[in-house]
Amino acid sequence: MKLLRSVFVLLFCAFLLLTNFCKAQAVQQIQLKSFNLQSSTQIKQNGKSLSNPAFHSTISWFKATVPSTVLTALVANKIYPDPYVGMNNMLIPDASDSFNSMYDLNKYSYLPNVKNPWKDPYWYRTHFKIDAKDKGATYQLIFNGINYRAEVWLNGHLIADSSQMVGMFAKYNFDVSKFINYGSENALAVKIYPLDFPGKPDSAQLKALGSFFLNGGPTGDIGKNVTELCTVGWDWVPAVRDRNMGIWQPIYLRKTGSVTFGQTKIATELPNLPDTGLAKIDLQFVLNNHCDKKVNGVIKVSILPENFNNQSVNSISFTQNVSVDPASAKTIKLNADNIKSLLIKNPVLWWPNGYGAPNLYRIKMQYINDRKVLDDTSFVFGIRTVSSSSSFVNGFARRYFYVNGKRVHLVGGAWVPDMLLNRDSTRYDYELHLCQNANLNLVRIWGGGITPPEPFWDAADRHGMLVWNDFWVTGDTQGEFKGSPDYPFQTDVFIRNMRSSILSIRNHPSLLVWTGGNEGHARKELYDAMRKSIIELDGTRPFIPSSSGYAKLPKDWPQAWPDNQPAGVYSGGPYHWEDPKEYFALADAQKDWVFKDETGIPSQPPLNTLKKVIPNLVWDTTLPFPLNNVWGYHDACTGAGMYDKYYQNMVVRYGQPMDIDSFSNKMQLMNATGYQAIFEAANSKINQTGGVMLWKLNAAFPSVIWQIYDWYLLPNAGYYFMKKACEPIHIQYDQNDSSVAVINRTRYASKVYLAEADIYSVNGDKEFHTSAKVANIASDNMALALSLKDYLSQNPSLHFIILNLKDQEGTLISKNIYWTAKGNDYQSLNKMKNSQVSTRLISKKIKDGQVIFTLQLKNISHQLAFFTRIQLMQEGEEVLPTFWSDNYISLTPGEIQDLTVSAPQSLLHNKAAEILISGWNSGKRHLKVE
Repeated sequence: MKLLRSVFVLLFCAFLLLTNFCKAQAVQQIQLKSFNLQSSTQIKQNGKSLSNPAFHSTISWFKATVPSTVLTALVANKIYPDPYVGMNNMLIPDASDSFNSMYDLNKYSYLPNVKNPWKDPYWYRTHFKIDAKDKGATYQLIFNGINYRAEVWLNGHLIADSSQMVGMFAKYNFDVSKFINYGSENALAVKIYPLDFPGKPDSAQLKALGSFFLNGGPTGDIGKNVTELCTVGWDWVPAVRDRNMGIWQPIYLRKTGSVTFGQTKIATELPNLPDTGLAKIDLQFVLNNHCDKKVNGVIKVSILPENFNNQSVNSISFTQNVSVDPASAKTIKLNADNIKSLLIKNPVLWWPNGYGAPNLYRIKMQYINDRKVLDDTSFVFGIRTVSSSSSFVNGFARRYFYVNGKRVHLVGGAWVPDMLLNRDSTRYDYELHLCQNANLNLVRIWGGGITPPEPFWDAADRHGMLVWNDFWVTGDTQGEFKGSPDYPFQTDVFIRNMRSSILSIRNHPSLLVWTGGNEGHARKELYDAMRKSIIELDGTRPFIPSSSGYAKLPKDWPQAWPDNQPAGVYSGGPYHWEDPKEYFALADAQKDWVFKDETGIPSQPPLNTLKKVIPNLVWDTTLPFPLNNVWGYHDACTGAGMYDKYYQNMVVRYGQPMDIDSFSNKMQLMNATGYQAIFEAANSKINQTGGVMLWKLNAAFPSVIWQIYDWYLLPNAGYYFMKKACEPIHIQYDQNDSSVAVINRTRYASKVYLAEADIYSVNGDKEFHTSAKVANIASDNMALALSLKDYLSQNPSLHFIILNLKDQEGTLISKNIYWTAKGNDYQSLNKMKNSQVSTRLISKKIKDGQVIFTLQLKNISHQLAFFTRIQLMQEGEEVLPTFWSDNYISLTPGEIQDLTVSAPQSLLHNKAAEILISGWNSGKRHLKVE
């Protein structure tokens, strides 16, 4: 009897324990941010000891805020100088021993008796406390991204080893409930291993006018890893010394009940296109039961408008009974066939920038047991469809893309990661807001970089920016140019990282297309796995083999999905500055400009940025142009003469600069005409080309090449001329045939417009005027309006061409300017008469966290006010970022123009500000705006 009683007591206690372990808990997620960091070379203890809450170190550790790479943390702790500035990166040892030997960098190792501080793992360690009342909850430890391998210990228990956590782009989720110390301290220790193969960088760009930089290093051996390939150095960023090893994305501790959501997928369909009056929503997810007993529950789903403006939209809600077996996972599929609420009448659609509003819905899901929420999840999505088609033009495959059944002419460019991955949600928002403000509709995630984290995609969704996502393959590492098709060595690591990335970003409406990589393709087993996984895990977007039509697949390989046609997009530049006429000639010839996905110009930043990039901004007269060797390290010499062609063309056109100020201003003229020509050439064939994309949009570190806004978020003049070229309704001039055309980039046929052309002399006299009406221009199309050929052929001297497009009410819709002269001789610009521009503040308001100023500028002289720049200043520095409606403008005599500028309120709070106006031929003026 006593034995039976004992057995009963044990069973009853086990039942109570199981019941307690499976009980419901309030859902909560916290981010683990504050860590201590130290090299494993200085630590004798193992993970079991380091993750003991009672562990006390006999040596000091560095403070590290996660996410953080190891080098970022050491720079923050003043161990190494800021590698963004000047030549500081050459004061830090590299992960490559042979590179260190070349430049004697071992002497900079901060570790005693250790020549290479990046050869051994680093420990990250933190503490957290869990309340005793939370015992029985499910705790998940979530890693959103590490580089390159990790070993995780919690309270003396090994959670995962370095064979499980490897590669830069996978997320990891561990149930650590049984390892938590309830009511007392918990210790987490994470051992981060360096890359398996650090890769060797090419020779450092220590001299201006250096030789062509070998992207990915001389052998491309960085490609042996599944990592950020550009960390070994590219022709726009130097080698990152630790190759960005570390915990580069957040760590979360999530408390839930016993059943949790996972792998949520939402897909939208417009079944009756071109009619968009009906939408279907498919919802799929996994329910994971962490408990050893069956759970019966209810799924509650609600769908609500997130950001609709002045639209009355009903919310959607429904429930579904679902049970989950003990210690198992169950896939749930809900769609319009079995849930009537998922059939949406008159949906509010998500559109890319320029084609409509990026309207978003928010879905909220809960799993409820006994009226208690075991888990919940919420995210935004857009109702939209994307697709593509392929055709052949002059022997070149050409690809078009469609959103909601409407062809979208893609304009945008490549986006590269920060050198040390120092971007947060605010920075992502700023950058994508700058792209939206520039009238772009696409950002390309370049294959040698990273798959960006969630805040990037959230910002892209909100700003209506389509995203073109390359996987981590490049011709410089996978054997197209160098490297090897055998890279990366570990097939399973690449596939795990690739599948994890698909699962992470597939719900974002901004994601337009998957590509197999940049100017190359992975070997057959990886390529096939990638293509198959995209179809299996997504199946709602096209896949193209490569972001370059020059990377030819073997004949027996499957190509794009779903049409099995070639990629139909082409890189290959030109990457140096070209005469505007050349871009129009390339567009006219079609060939690889049927869809040009990489072209650009060096595009130097304005002088106020140059002063930050180059601490010793001194004109070295021994060099053939006003640079010094620090400029070379910041990419002035890249591309074996690319920069000197840019500079030499400037000298021929505008004359030799006499000082650094005139040098910078004249280079902005080069930026303006270069970017204007690239996008207007594509406009001239808008109904015959898929799009045009820049190499590149942004900078990875303070740079003087290939950017429309710099590392400090300051746009150059080319940004504003590109912004104008990509406006919804646009008037432009073709320098090859002297015609004037009107471009309609919207999804509707145009109204009736009046196109006007005025020609001014360099002295400000109007010498010619003509006008014509244009109407009913089809969507994504153009119409010729005027020809200026006769007048300009008879008057070859320097002239300004001013174009204006007005609607029937006389409202200005588009304005544009060109300067033209026989032989491209614009040196008489240096002798322009002075002009005078008056400025007044019309209004100031605060909206959605932005301070918005409206200004009115007026040319009160009899001379054209040329290339007038406006800056929002605060305490002597330009406020960045700022979002101008227009800039680097030109005003004819007596002309009035209103401008708006917005800036984040957080940057201006309680600080005096002023507007600074300066121009090519006008002095500086200051306007206070409190």
